[in-house]
Amino acid sequence: MHPVEHDGIRLAIQTFGRAGDPAMLLVMGATASMLGWPDEFCAALAESGHFVIRFDHRDTGRSTTVPPGEAGYTVEDLAGDVIAILDACGLERAHLIGMSLGGYVAQMVAAEHPGRIASLVLIASEPLGWDGAPLPHISQAFLDHFGELGALDWSDRAAVTDFLVESERLCAGTAVPFDPERERARVELVLSRTDSPASMFNHGALTTRADWTGRFREITCPVLIVHGEQDPILPVENGRALAAGIAGASLVVLPGIGHELPLPAIPALAERIAAHAGRSAR
Repeated sequence: MHPVEHDGIRLAIQTFGRAGDPAMLLVMGATASMLGWPDEFCAALAESGHFVIRFDHRDTGRSTTVPPGEAGYTVEDLAGDVIAILDACGLERAHLIGMSLGGYVAQMVAAEHPGRIASLVLIASEPLGWDGAPLPHISQAFLDHFGELGALDWSDRAAVTDFLVESERLCAGTAVPFDPERERARVELVLSRTDSPASMFNHGALTTRADWTGRFREITCPVLIVHGEQDPILPVENGRALAAGIAGASLVVLPGIGHELPLPAIPALAERIAAHAGRSAR
């Protein structure tokens, strides 16, 4: 694990596999550090013959973190972080995999820097600059849960852990039983890697500087869209809209899966992503 210095900030990154293999850069969603990408997922992609990079977003993990409410950056700056990591790793092109907000960011990069992206995988994502009829979004249960943030005592480690574990439970579908003990262990690791866990929620206030209306339709690289059938954060209609709007895109709907990367789904998902990257390289 080593940092990338860029634009006055530090981004913590970690790599899997051999540096000479085709690169895959993983971009996680809002409030999530690199640990949002399960180790098993990263290892499976590396074992398929890829150099895998995951990183902590600003305000998560070991990357530069500012106090809650003091983030002065935009979503476009997160896209700039992706390019900075590619540059720091000496990568002219890479396969880009984004989940949730990370998928939104990945679309920005693909639209603005098409020569840098070999292929794109969008997991549980919404269209960049959607210009059609309104799409469904976050469930009321999750909104009610997030309504408790204002009363959360961030100095109470147990309470914070319980809140974050419940967040993950609300993201889960029914295909795979939710494992609270595994998730609690992951959350404990997340909390151990940051001095200000509350700062992750700076992402909830991020805005864009530019007008991105319809820009997802400009993406020309090969695109694989993966969406959980039971996603409560960005319902599957968002994935279908992406597939309909990006020429040549493929859509895979995962039955019973929510806004998550459950362990039993990882081998087949990694195999599908590796095959997509392999076809894109030909």
